[in-house]
Amino acid sequence: MIMPIQSCMHFSCHIFLIFLFFLVHTSSQSLNDQEHAVLLKIKQYLEDPSFLSHWNSTSSHCSWAEITCTSGSVTSLTLSHSNINKTIPPFTCDLTNLTHLDFSFNLIPGDFPTPLYNCSKLEYLDLSGNNFDGKVPLDIDHLGANLQYLNLGSTNFHGGVPASIANLKQLRQLRLQFCLLNGSVAAEIDSLSNLEYLDLSSNFLFPKWKLPWNLTKFNKLKVFYLYGTNLVGEIPDNIGDMVALEKLDASKNGLTGGIPSGLFLLKNLTSLYLFENDLSGEIPSVVEALNLVNLDLARNNLTGKIPDDFGKLQQLSWLSLSLNSLSGVIPESLGNLPDLRDFRVFFNKLSGTLPPDFGRYSKLKTFLIASNSFTGKLPENLCYHGMLLNLSVYENNLSGELPKFLGNCSSLLDLKIHENEFSGNIPSGLWTSFNLSNFMVSHNKFTGVLPERLSWNVSRFEISYNQFSGKIPSGVSSWTNLVVFDASKNNFNGSIPKELTALRKLTTLLLDQNQLTGALPSDIISWKSLVTLNLSQNQLSGQIPHAIGQLPVLSQLDLSENELSGQVPSLPSRLTNLNLSYNNLTGRIQREYENSVFAGSFLGNSGLCSDNPALNLALCNSGLQRTSKGSSWSIGSIICLAVVALLLILLASFLFIRFQRKRKHRLDNSWKLTSFQRVNFTESTIVSSMTEQNIIGSGGYGTVYRIDVGSEYVAVKKIWNNRKLNKKLESSFRAEVRILSNIRHTNIVKLMCCISNEDSMLLVYEYHENLSLDKWLHKNVKPGSVNKVVLDWPKRLKIAIGIAQGLSYMHHDCLPPVVHRDVKTSNILLDSQFNAKVADFGLAKLLIKPEELSTMSAVIGSFGYIAPEYVQSTRVSEKVDVFSFGVILLELTTGKEASYGDQHSSLSEWAWRHILIGGNVEELLDKDVVEGSYLDEMCSVFKLGVMCTATLPTSRPSMKDALQILQSLGEPLFYGEKNFGHYYDAIPLLKSSKETRLHVDSE
Repeated sequence: MIMPIQSCMHFSCHIFLIFLFFLVHTSSQSLNDQEHAVLLKIKQYLEDPSFLSHWNSTSSHCSWAEITCTSGSVTSLTLSHSNINKTIPPFTCDLTNLTHLDFSFNLIPGDFPTPLYNCSKLEYLDLSGNNFDGKVPLDIDHLGANLQYLNLGSTNFHGGVPASIANLKQLRQLRLQFCLLNGSVAAEIDSLSNLEYLDLSSNFLFPKWKLPWNLTKFNKLKVFYLYGTNLVGEIPDNIGDMVALEKLDASKNGLTGGIPSGLFLLKNLTSLYLFENDLSGEIPSVVEALNLVNLDLARNNLTGKIPDDFGKLQQLSWLSLSLNSLSGVIPESLGNLPDLRDFRVFFNKLSGTLPPDFGRYSKLKTFLIASNSFTGKLPENLCYHGMLLNLSVYENNLSGELPKFLGNCSSLLDLKIHENEFSGNIPSGLWTSFNLSNFMVSHNKFTGVLPERLSWNVSRFEISYNQFSGKIPSGVSSWTNLVVFDASKNNFNGSIPKELTALRKLTTLLLDQNQLTGALPSDIISWKSLVTLNLSQNQLSGQIPHAIGQLPVLSQLDLSENELSGQVPSLPSRLTNLNLSYNNLTGRIQREYENSVFAGSFLGNSGLCSDNPALNLALCNSGLQRTSKGSSWSIGSIICLAVVALLLILLASFLFIRFQRKRKHRLDNSWKLTSFQRVNFTESTIVSSMTEQNIIGSGGYGTVYRIDVGSEYVAVKKIWNNRKLNKKLESSFRAEVRILSNIRHTNIVKLMCCISNEDSMLLVYEYHENLSLDKWLHKNVKPGSVNKVVLDWPKRLKIAIGIAQGLSYMHHDCLPPVVHRDVKTSNILLDSQFNAKVADFGLAKLLIKPEELSTMSAVIGSFGYIAPEYVQSTRVSEKVDVFSFGVILLELTTGKEASYGDQHSSLSEWAWRHILIGGNVEELLDKDVVEGSYLDEMCSVFKLGVMCTATLPTSRPSMKDALQILQSLGEPLFYGEKNFGHYYDAIPLLKSSKETRLHVDSE
């Protein structure tokens, strides 16, 4: 029977659809299998990391957390924050439908991964937070026409921003923040008509540049970040045409001229940061940017009044106008803003009374109005909502009693109201305010007595130049966190209570110009942290306690104008400021202080004598009388030490000979190589080349060899023991080396591999032909060993920045942080371009938590570079490295070695001494390199070195702050609103009186 034509056609159609479905299903299955294979290949390429253990052949890759599939095909791959230290797999784009790729915050090295050009559908690419060290490629537009998001931030990319980026027409976000860009910025970027987010911030190496763009074209740009990019010139007037703009940060640059009025007319603007520029003129008076939440114009040269229109900004939360030359009064309407949290106008020329409603309608947290000319009383409602953290109104003409609200303001952290005309008693609740840390009320007219109890958290207690009276209470022993106790020039009487010696954290104790009587407490040995002690101009009697000479960091001592008697105890030679004048002391002056620097230190003591006529004291009878118990003990000690040293040398020689003989008779074929980089040599190549003629150095941890491995040289450090390594120690050592081997940074020397046997460790590093910094800096470069290039100041500054970048990476970007513990010039290697490489991690310590201090069983390091707290307590934090880095800065600027000074002092102490006596910094600089054009930079780096070598760890900057200072030279070093002010406490005599007070508003 013949089938009808219509039925036949229907049957054929059905067959065709079945066949088509079969083809699509087969194709889909084939693609699925292909993508699965590519992902497993990626896992294999990354050496089967544990975080990808769930990637296997049995599970569906679309279910893996790192994968996103669309219609059964891989469209997104995210491998961020995974400690990947290999290059991006070159076959990644075999995932043909990939649109989203994220390898951010790993340790990926090398140049820009151009194989990604094959990802033709890519829309989102994030490579930020890696160790790329090439240039942004000129053909970066090969990433394709679909790309909408590109993030290359927090990498080591250098060079410029190429014009080809403008060909990525769909680009909406371009992020190049925190790189090492040092070239030009393409003007063509303004043709990216879809751009909404542009971030070039924190590229401190940019040469000075002006905005090359027509800002009118950026009519879709919402976020525009240019912080810290060396931007100069004026802000273009047509910035008001950027109608979509929501956030603008052009702070910390060199912008000049006025603020365009159009900027305050942008109705979508929520955040405007222009702080730390050279802007001048008045703030525009017409403000229509009513959505402003954050406004920071601090540290410019702005004049005129605060605009009344600021009172219209109902959403304003942060207002900072500090460090300008603004005048007039604060508009009363600012006190009525409902969302104002932070109000900062310190260091201006403002006057008048303060708006009475500040804090009444908003949850105010910060109120900083210091160093103006305000009069009248403090507003009553600053802590109305109980959220005030920082009250800083010092150096004004405010008067009257403190508002009662302060006694109930339990949130308060900082009270800084010194140098006003306040009077009356301190509100009772304020003494014990639970969170209060800084209690600074000096130079007022306060009365009353000190309480038995003080807030447990107070670390700075400064009440000098007031009218407090009564005794220092015995309850002072409970003030356990006190670091600074300044009660000078009051009416205190009675004796100094022995309970005061319980304050073990004290660094500064000032009780001068009071009416104290009696003897000094004898048990002061607990003041291990005391740096400054001033008890002058009282009626103290009795002898000076012998324990005063045992205080380990005491450097300033003033006991003058009292009634002290007896002999002067043995004092440490480190004292930079000593005054014992006008007492009843007797005996011979200590030899260390018989020089003209201390000419006024002993006057008015008729019983004291000296062999130096310059001291204006009676001359001692004979030089033979100089021998004393103390000096005899010193000679005996020296003899004993010499004998012990000789015995140790003989013992070491015996052990070494024995070891060599034992080694000669033993065939050692047990070497094992553990590689951290791709190497082209074997362990036998290294071991066989460790001959005497290849030795290039030695130190406390072994011998260093330079070995030719064919295509290059490597440096081999041999760490040996004369007996088998303890298995636990060996395991710990290997684990630490393995972690350190993952560090990838251009300013940290590469650890290539570790070779070991049962009693030796060989660490193989990349070799740098310019050797170590000490050989250049201290004239130890051997003729012919390296090119004779003068280590001029630009090179020295480059080296300082490089070291800071390496240490900053270790402290702030490694998890957990790494503390080197032996930073010194001999551990800084220099490549052919004089780029600094931090080397020798033999002492490195990993901190379990960023905030945790680790205690080591013994102090190991190099004299001159060791932080004082490390010597005293073997407690380790990142600030140990900061101290050592500060010593290197002093070496770079002065040309002197870290051990410069006598047997009791070092370069850092020498520098501090000159600063404290008001020495001219310019006279201390290295005469071989100092030039007029670099003089300011050298002075700034010297002062930074002094800052970094502060006695207290808390007074030193972090490495990140130190790096920022070095990268932004040209700005006044010790004058900053945000970053460095609180380090002033470490160097009270480094500045003029006004600069000394600047630190209080560093928040």
